[in-house]
Amino acid sequence: MTLTLPRPVALTASPRRLLRIGTVIPALVLLIAVAWAVVPGLFTATSPTESIAPALQAPSTAHWFGTDATGRDVFARVIHGASHSITGALVAVLVGLVAGTAIGVTAGATGGVVDEILMRVVDVLLAIPALLLSLSVVILLGFGTTNAALAVGVTSVAVFARLARAQVVSVRVADYVEAAYGSGGTAASVLWRHILPNSLTPVLALAALQLGSAILQISTLGFLGYGAPPPTPEWGLLISEGRNYVATAWWLTVLPGLVVVAVVLATNRLSQALRGGERP
Repeated sequence: MTLTLPRPVALTASPRRLLRIGTVIPALVLLIAVAWAVVPGLFTATSPTESIAPALQAPSTAHWFGTDATGRDVFARVIHGASHSITGALVAVLVGLVAGTAIGVTAGATGGVVDEILMRVVDVLLAIPALLLSLSVVILLGFGTTNAALAVGVTSVAVFARLARAQVVSVRVADYVEAAYGSGGTAASVLWRHILPNSLTPVLALAALQLGSAILQISTLGFLGYGAPPPTPEWGLLISEGRNYVATAWWLTVLPGLVVVAVVLATNRLSQALRGGERP
């Protein structure tokens, strides 16, 4: 008798679903933001750190987002700032995804004392507010975009670990996993071929959702002065630099803030589509 094992579960979002208006617009927003981060020179030839115009000019055709208090082009600073904010967010998500998934899979696959110890550590991390934990880590590591990204990544480890463990625990008792063991599969082979592929779909969807959260957290650290130092054009720092001019130069905070909000909403919308949450 030949046992037929099911194929690994794929992402539930179909191409047709991803091409709907509700996901096309967020995808374009995220694509533009990523293009800003990768090739900012294609979108502006203006230096983000040099004064090129009179200070505090309102948005115009010459300077779409106006100029700041030292005459720098805000639009150019937003574009070049994408490389710091988005790259930092990707690093943070990667740290949380790799470390958290490793902890969760280890706990869920082994069980017993190892599971108890790892999950108690995860509970401690979850009990600490994310901003407080990230501030503590970045103070220990030092200021800068990379250290801020690592700090934000540490705050998401517990979330990935809990989800990965829950998925592994539910999948490892499935009939096809028992059948794989019964047909002579080793623990390592069954884990790699059957448990992991059928457990990681929700984890990957969470990674897409955490990208938006990571952008917000890194921008928050930059706003508080724990991110990239001036005159680096980081999104949180741009908003922070304009907070003293809200009454006279609203564009310094509003326009970079709208860019951050748009990118975060776009990542959250695409995460919903990946989870199959799109309505018919």
